[in-house]
Amino acid sequence: MNFIAFLNDETGAVTVDWVVLTAAVVTLGLVVFNFVSPAVSNLAQDIGNEVEAAGTEMLAQ
Repeated sequence: MNFIAFLNDETGAVTVDWVVLTAAVVTLGLVVFNFVSPAVSNLAQDIGNEVEAAGTEMLAQ
């Protein structure tokens, strides 16, 4: 009888839903980060090169 009551108990169902939802959001964030990270890194490198070139040109004048 206790086993059937255990199977019918839904006390932790909301917690399980939140854990699954949180895991899905974190996974989606990691996937997006893997796609965006190289582009951001390249853009940051390009900006650094432009700033360095502008600083070198300013010092030359």
